[in-house]
Amino acid sequence: MHAQHSEKTEEIVLIPTPTDDPDDPLNWSFKRKLLSMFCLVLYNMAVGVPSAAIYSVLVPIIENSSLTLSNLNDGTGVMFLFFGWGCLVWQPMAQQYGKRPVYIFSVFVTLFMMVWAPYTTSSGEWIASKLLQGFFGAPIESLGEISIADIWFEHERGRWMSVYAVSLIVSNQIAPLVAGFISDGQGWKWVCFWCAIFDGVAVIVLFFFMEETNYTRPHIAADDEIEEIPEEKQIGIVTVEQTDSNPEPLKYHIDMAKPMKTYTQKLQLLDKPRPFVLHKLMWRSLTMFRFPVVCWSGFYYGLGVVWFNILNATGSSIFSSPPYNFSSSMVGVTYIAPILATVAFSFISGNLGDRLRLNAARKKNGVSEPEDRLWLNTIYLILGPGCFILWGVGAWKGIHWIGLVFAMGILGGAGLMGAHCSINYVLESYCALGSCAMVPVIIIRNTMSFAVNWGITPWVENTGIRNTFIAACFISLAGISTYLPMIYYGKRTRVATKDAYWSYVQEALDLGLPH
Repeated sequence: MHAQHSEKTEEIVLIPTPTDDPDDPLNWSFKRKLLSMFCLVLYNMAVGVPSAAIYSVLVPIIENSSLTLSNLNDGTGVMFLFFGWGCLVWQPMAQQYGKRPVYIFSVFVTLFMMVWAPYTTSSGEWIASKLLQGFFGAPIESLGEISIADIWFEHERGRWMSVYAVSLIVSNQIAPLVAGFISDGQGWKWVCFWCAIFDGVAVIVLFFFMEETNYTRPHIAADDEIEEIPEEKQIGIVTVEQTDSNPEPLKYHIDMAKPMKTYTQKLQLLDKPRPFVLHKLMWRSLTMFRFPVVCWSGFYYGLGVVWFNILNATGSSIFSSPPYNFSSSMVGVTYIAPILATVAFSFISGNLGDRLRLNAARKKNGVSEPEDRLWLNTIYLILGPGCFILWGVGAWKGIHWIGLVFAMGILGGAGLMGAHCSINYVLESYCALGSCAMVPVIIIRNTMSFAVNWGITPWVENTGIRNTFIAACFISLAGISTYLPMIYYGKRTRVATKDAYWSYVQEALDLGLPH
């Protein structure tokens, strides 16, 4: 197979194959890619922080407003539901008109939602504000993964997907930490106002520095010499060439004679005109539910989010009550543990995951398959479920607060590992339809999150904190363990659905759409 190779080592085949266009995001300089990653992280913070800022100040909100704990958790559940289903609109919009305008508009509307939230006086208003916040903030859930796939080669994505996942999760964990101090000093309403101010700054930065990453790659010509790939490997990922029969590798070349975009052109809000196919893109996202890998990835991604949401929903009431009696600021401080754990686990999952894939390729005649990365979830399986016992039974027994904080940290970090593996799995399995594939993943994940946020208050009230988390321990154990059958049967499902996949890819190529 004629393929372009990495400049650092000819052993690694560059996937996707870059063009010679200097404005191809894959060909951007490292500094240009880093600026793009910075803007993506800033976007995650600008939408993620407002979504989680109230977790440590639930008690002050209840004491100083007409809202109840059930109202607040219901609003959070609705917000996460529309974070998921909103992707059905915004993901196709990003493909049709560009990712850059979608990101900027998303932050702009979130700003106004945070200004409105402190003035809500009824449960209906609160839920309406959270519904809109979730819908317009939905790009945070699935568009960032595609932006990373736009600018990084497959063998590089693991570490950068970890950076993305860290920013996404830390935004939800650092928000309660800061919000607790703001609430103690200025009142809970200023938690929302400071989020709005931060979003205002973010809109300005994104407008001037975030570039469009949509890029339509030319289809490989029919007369190009391509080695026939065995049927069972047609959706496998070739990452390392080891056979002696390979032709001379093509050198990685960028034609600098081609004109690059000017800074003014980079500021344009809309991407290049394309045929109007918004309705087809929405339908294509729904048809991706037919692929078992997509559905399982959504379920697995949801597990990590669901269980940490349970901790968020119960943490403020546990730490604010005897024997702990923490203030809002001290409840916020407890989120330092999951922040530190998230950073540590992200380093492990990103670097170790990439190494697993490359090592697997060396052992399997140059072919590394998406399932090779799933072995990372063994760490999640060992560490995750037991922490529910530590949290729930520990709180019921009134153990030292350090035990509960330790459980928060491990669940936050291990949940990131599960999220990282599931995102990479679906994108590596269906890379040419990544944008469409991520929509059902997020819909499944956030529907799970909505259900848990909606039901956690009556669940705890009816079964008690101890029994709730004992049940959560065994449910999570069963759910996390599902990665084991996927390692062995995931490839079979991909081979069984390959004809449908390639027909969708061809349709996208015919329409001239980016992935």
